Amino acid sequence: MSHCSLENQNPNLWLKDDLSINHIVRAAIRRRSLLKTPESKTHKLDFPKNDFSSFISDEILLNILSKNTDKSQRDANCLVSKRWLCVQGRVVRSVKVLDWDFLISGRMFLRFPNLTHVDLLCASVVSGSSALNPSVYIGRELGCIGVSGDEFLCDDGDVVLPVEEVDFGLKVLSSVYPNLRRLVVVNCSELGLLSVAEECVTMQELVLHMCNDSVLIGIAAFSNLQILKIVGVVDGVYKSLVSDRGLIILAQGCKRLVKLELRGCEGGYEGIKAIGECCQMLEELTFCDHRMDDGWLSGISYCENLKTLRFVSCKGIDRNCEVDEILGVCPMLERLHLEKCQLRDKQSVRGLFVVCQNVMEVVFEKCWGLNDAVFFNASLCRRLRFVSIEGCSRLTTQGLETVVLSWKELESLTVISCKNIKDDEVTPMLSALFSDLKDFKWCPGNMSDLSTRLSSSDMGRRGGKFFKRYHQQIIQIRDTGWENLKAATTTSSVVKPNRFDSSTPQWLTRNRS
Repeated sequence: MSHCSLENQNPNLWLKDDLSINHIVRAAIRRRSLLKTPESKTHKLDFPKNDFSSFISDEILLNILSKNTDKSQRDANCLVSKRWLCVQGRVVRSVKVLDWDFLISGRMFLRFPNLTHVDLLCASVVSGSSALNPSVYIGRELGCIGVSGDEFLCDDGDVVLPVEEVDFGLKVLSSVYPNLRRLVVVNCSELGLLSVAEECVTMQELVLHMCNDSVLIGIAAFSNLQILKIVGVVDGVYKSLVSDRGLIILAQGCKRLVKLELRGCEGGYEGIKAIGECCQMLEELTFCDHRMDDGWLSGISYCENLKTLRFVSCKGIDRNCEVDEILGVCPMLERLHLEKCQLRDKQSVRGLFVVCQNVMEVVFEKCWGLNDAVFFNASLCRRLRFVSIEGCSRLTTQGLETVVLSWKELESLTVISCKNIKDDEVTPMLSALFSDLKDFKWCPGNMSDLSTRLSSSDMGRRGGKFFKRYHQQIIQIRDTGWENLKAATTTSSVVKPNRFDSSTPQWLTRNRS
C-alpha cells in the first residue's frame, strides 16, 4: 500500500501533537475576532465603492493624460492604479534605457508600447558590480555612467556590450517599434543598422557611438535621416576609425542630412568635399575634437547651403592654410561658434575666418590662445552683427577695440570673464560705439562680476564686528601684554595659552623672532 493511501485511511497520522493543533486553531479564532470590530465603535466613511475613472474609456483617459506635460505629475499618475500605469505608458514617447535586460526580456514593450525616441547608451555599458560601488565615472560624451575599476582597466577595454548582442537588441527593438524616429546606440555593426533601416522607415535622428567605416555602410539604407552624430574616439574609453572612406559612404547614402556632428573622427579634404557636394540640404556642421588631416578646411567651401559651423574641444583647426585663394568661401554661412578650442596657430585661425568671412554671428567661449594677434583675423568678417566673447583671458582692451571698430554693422556685443580687458582702458571712441549697440553685456573681469553679485547680499558684512574686535585684541596683546589685557577686560574672547614663560604668548614671540 502506498504512503498516500495510508494517509487517506488514517488522516490523524500527521497530527502528532494535539496541543499544537489546538494552539493553531485558537490563534486563527483570535485573529478573526480582532478583525471584526463592533459596528457601534466604527465610523462609516462615505468612500465610493467603485473608482469613478473606471467609467471612462481608455481612449478618453489617454487623451486626458496626454494633455499633462508636467513630468512629476506624470510619475504620480502611474501610482493611481494598474490601469493608469498602463495608460500612462502609452503616453510616453521617449525613454532612456538603463538596463539591457529590460529591452531583451520584453518588459519594455509592454510598459511603453508607443515609443519613438530610444536611448540605449547607458544600457550598453557593461557595469557589472559598479552599480553598487562604481570607481570610474565616464562623463561628457557617454554621460555619467559608473564602471568598476577592473572593467575599465582591463586589457581588452571591453566596457560595452558585444556587437552580436547589440545587433540582436536592435533587431528586436525595430520589430516592435516601426515608428522609431530617434535612436542612440553603441558598438553596433552594419547588419544591426540595416535591420533598423528596414523596419523603421521614418527614422530621422541617429547617434552612433564607437562608429567606424564599416558601420557607416548601413547608413545608406536610412533614406529619411536628417540628423546624424558620429562618435569615433572617446579618450580613455574606446577608439574607432572614421576616415575619408567612411565619410564618402556617409555622403552618398544620406543626402537629406540637415545636421551632422563628427566627434573624434579622422578624414580630410576628400571626405568633407563629398559631404558638401552630396548633402545639399546640410545646414549645421559640428566638429568636436577632430583629427582631420592637413588641408581639410578647404573642403568646407563646398557646403554651399551651410548656415552654422561649430568647433568644440578642438586642439587645432588646420595646420596647412597658407593660400587664401585655395580655401574658398561659404556663401550662406551665418554663424561660427568656437568653444573650448585651442587657437594658438595664427595662420589656421586666419584660414578659418577666410572661409567664414560672410558670417553674421561669432561666438568665442573659453578658447585658449586667443590673443590680440589671433583675434585681429576676425576683422576679415565685415558683416558681423552679433559677437560674444567669454572666458578668453589673453585678449586685451586694445586688441578688442582694434577689431570692434572695424565692424560697421555690429548690433550686439557680449564680453564676459576676460580678465585682461579693463574698464579703465576703454577709450571714448569705444564707449561711443557701446552706446549705439542694441544689445550690450559688459562684465570682463571675474572680480567685478563677483562684487556685483555680493553687493546685493549681506555676505562679507555679517562677521565684521567679531573680526574687528578680535583684531583689536590681538594688537593689544602685542603692545601691552597678556596680563594687562586680562586685567582690563572682564570677559575676553581670546583663549589664554596653557603654557607661557613671559607676559607675551609664545606664538607671538616666535613670530617676532
